[in-house]
Amino acid sequence: MKFFKLPDLGEGLQEAEIVEWHVHEGDEVNEDQLVLSVETAKAIVDIPSPQAGRIGKLFGKAGDLIHVGTPLLEYVDAEDDDTGTVVGKMQTAGTSDVLDEDFIIGSPPRADDPWALKGVQRVMAQNMAKAHTEVVKVTLFDDVDVDNWAPGEDATMRLVRAIAAGCAAEPKLNAWFDGRKLSLRLLPHIDLGIAVDTEQGLFVPVLRNITGRSREDLRTGLDNLRAAVNARSIPAAEMTGATITLSNFGMLAGRYASPVIVPPMVAILGAGRIRREPVAIKISGEEQVAIHRVLPLSLSFDHRAASGGEAARFLAAVMKDLAAAD
Repeated sequence: MKFFKLPDLGEGLQEAEIVEWHVHEGDEVNEDQLVLSVETAKAIVDIPSPQAGRIGKLFGKAGDLIHVGTPLLEYVDAEDDDTGTVVGKMQTAGTSDVLDEDFIIGSPPRADDPWALKGVQRVMAQNMAKAHTEVVKVTLFDDVDVDNWAPGEDATMRLVRAIAAGCAAEPKLNAWFDGRKLSLRLLPHIDLGIAVDTEQGLFVPVLRNITGRSREDLRTGLDNLRAAVNARSIPAAEMTGATITLSNFGMLAGRYASPVIVPPMVAILGAGRIRREPVAIKISGEEQVAIHRVLPLSLSFDHRAASGGEAARFLAAVMKDLAAAD
């Protein structure tokens, strides 16, 4: 071939950002030799040369956004078995007077120029816009007394277990909804998407089959997923197929939120920061005031797929499990 184009990256991904070229124009390359690294919404992908030859031209530089089917490089003296037609158009992040530092991932914007979203942030913006357009979102708020928890309790694992209890009480929240066909698919396993905040943006790796695993196995699995996300080495398959989502934003700050549901999922549970506050309790039949630990919860659900009563029963089951001593 004369032109090597960006191949299909799978998982429905249609674009990628050039991170680094590992070759230069004029270099001789071997088949399967690494030629460049690109960043998709899910991971950094190394792309090898499909054939041996000498590189005549490289298309694009670090920071450029390219689409599947766009030429990446041209081989010298190779047979022109391809028309060379560019499918799509090379897009760059910025205007004609861009500076080199504008192409550094995570670099701040210049005050007088727009900042083009890239990689994870770009896909997040697209997904949020899609969710806002498609989903009829309603959010329920409540607090649960977690003073029964043992010191050092793993809050995330308690939330994982509680979500399983909620799904057992109301399976319709562990489902996928097709808005075009107006069809609801109840799912046999709970594959929990867990929001992970990184410097590059928001990732949601999937913790598989949370009801069929021990707490220790789930904790190890979650730690491995987070490490892979931070290293940008997580397989794309581990970022897809979530049936319901948990956002434990209280690890950073905040009490309540209105979490966004990414279709086709039906629900997302948000957990705020645990706080100590006065609560009314009964001791020997008499009401008294005590200082307890309280966990705020925010449950967003798609009202097209679930009723308010179903969502409330799900949340009640979650709260009951969280309130229990382990």
